[in-house]
Amino acid sequence: MTATASPAVPTIDRHRMLIGGEWVEATGGATFESENPFLGAAWAEVPRAAPEDVDRAVKAARKAFRDPSWGGLTPTARGHLLRRLADLITREADRLAEIETRDNGKLITEMRAQLRYIPQWFHYFGGLADKIEGRVIPIDKPGMVNFTREEPLGVVAAITPWNSPLMLATWKLAPALAAGNTVVWKPSEFSSVSALMFGRLFAEAGFPPGVVNIVTGFGSEIGESLVGHPQVAKVAFTGGDRTGQSVYELAARSIKPVTLELGGKSANIVFADAQLDNAVRGVVSGIFAATGQTCIAGSRALVHRSIHDQFVEKLVALGRTARMGDPLLDTTQVGPITTRPQYRKILDYIEIAKGEGATAVLGGGPATRPECGAGWFVEPTVFAGVNPAMRIAREEVFGPVLSVIPFDDEEEAIAIANDTQYGLAAGVWTQSMRTAFHLSHRLEAGTVWVNTYRATSYLSPFGGYKRSGIGRESGLTAIREYLQEKSIWIDTVGEVPNPFVQR
Repeated sequence: MTATASPAVPTIDRHRMLIGGEWVEATGGATFESENPFLGAAWAEVPRAAPEDVDRAVKAARKAFRDPSWGGLTPTARGHLLRRLADLITREADRLAEIETRDNGKLITEMRAQLRYIPQWFHYFGGLADKIEGRVIPIDKPGMVNFTREEPLGVVAAITPWNSPLMLATWKLAPALAAGNTVVWKPSEFSSVSALMFGRLFAEAGFPPGVVNIVTGFGSEIGESLVGHPQVAKVAFTGGDRTGQSVYELAARSIKPVTLELGGKSANIVFADAQLDNAVRGVVSGIFAATGQTCIAGSRALVHRSIHDQFVEKLVALGRTARMGDPLLDTTQVGPITTRPQYRKILDYIEIAKGEGATAVLGGGPATRPECGAGWFVEPTVFAGVNPAMRIAREEVFGPVLSVIPFDDEEEAIAIANDTQYGLAAGVWTQSMRTAFHLSHRLEAGTVWVNTYRATSYLSPFGGYKRSGIGRESGLTAIREYLQEKSIWIDTVGEVPNPFVQR
């Protein structure tokens, strides 16, 4: 399917939030506009929730959690609902992908691939729903039987970012629902429309009202109300590490668990024995795909000094071929920056890098090509002459900006790669099996790719070390993030001994 090119003047679509199975306005009717980043103009009007709306949504989720229509379902029945939802997403994938591209400016080719893959999470966790098992423990106390149950937590607050909204929401929704929880989903204010359209599928799939609720608005206005709500049992957040720290601190006040998937400053390490053309393509994929707006962006290319100049030459040559423009066209390879504030932030970092003495060997400023129109575009940028102490090599830019850093040996590469507050991902390019295994062990990152980059799956756990987060999403591990274990003791003897002594 080929999407229609972006219109010159967008029409304004108006949307409502989902609370308790009803599509509702925000309290007082407040709204805000969502902008199309390619057109640089508003294209949708979205409810601007207030704390009162959050309270309504959480209470609706809590009511649904206790209601037999959800809480009384067998795990097998829950799994059936998730698989039915997966089929509906498959049906609507291309339409949702186009909405997401209009909302956040990411390439239609990538969004289409993501939406067609998202159903696999719901199929996978739908299959896991009735595989959640407790244990019978061979206890050391005569006449006692001890066993455990895995039970849902309750209401989960899912807070998602603007860069891959539906994919990252799915990583939370699928395991949370499979475990029997209910959800209040707060999408980014910059990408709420696709979430609201996605939300329409839950009722069609047969989910009871209130199992999934969607509140839209600004984190500064409703984030504290959601995270701190006494009836929220768990918070799952994806976003920047500073906001994640605030979420963590706020959740700690009410002693509730969190899953945090935060930022990164990932190293893509190229050794002298690497297949050079593959490594160049891998580094380009790591930083210019998704316009660099991804937590796993390989924003530091660590290149062995013996091949540094040759590598940079090939990297720049490939980077120059990148086709920029309308993200709804299948031929576009680099789209716009999603938000105005992020656009300005990236340009500020480019100037900081120049001021620190780094050399822009590719790009280095805003893109003014005719095909970029009025959108917020930044030229794919490569900085050489970077040392690891520079801000451009230490701070997350979240844009198409790459720092190239030379290294002399394996130990230096490991030291540079690990010398960061982040630990989300890393890449290694080598033909040596020993190097591949050694680096995979030594790198302080939740995911290490060898001779590839940006591969993810519903089967494999994903998460970070250090300030890149807490907990894991996807894979068998993920469902345990949404369960709590209960220990049950039964006395089979029938005689209560001395009540003043602990048994």
